Order: sequence, then C-alpha cells, then structure tokens
Amino acid sequence: MCLAIPGKIKSISGHKAIIDYDGLEKEANVSLIDGQVDDYVIVHAGFAIEKLSKKDAAKTLKYFNNG
Repeated sequence: MCLAIPGKIKSISGHKAIIDYDGLEKEANVSLIDGQVDDYVIVHAGFAIEKLSKKDAAKTLKYFNNG
C-alpha cells in the first residue's frame, strides 16, 4: 500500500519540478501531467502522476495535519 501526500509545485524547469510538502521540498518529474506552478500533485516513484484540485488537496492534508 502507498501513502500519497499532496504537494504543491513551486517551480518547473523542463520536465523537473520542485514540489513543496509543507516546507520539505523535493524534485519530481512532471512529464506525465500538465502541471503548472501552484498546482497540487501526487508523486509516486519520483513522477507526478496526478493533479489535484486545491479543495481536494486541502481536504487530504487536513487528515494528515489534524485528523
């Protein structure tokens, strides 16, 4: 089972993006999605595989932060 935490795209350069997970920044490949800066994404094995609406990302993050 995988646990996917939404992250926000901070910057994009080519197919690489910096994804912000509440202050922790990681690099991911965004070639599989049509992502833009400030989009929320789910990353698996170093690839952004799905975009989330801001509403869905906030709802999911609420579970991780407060329960």
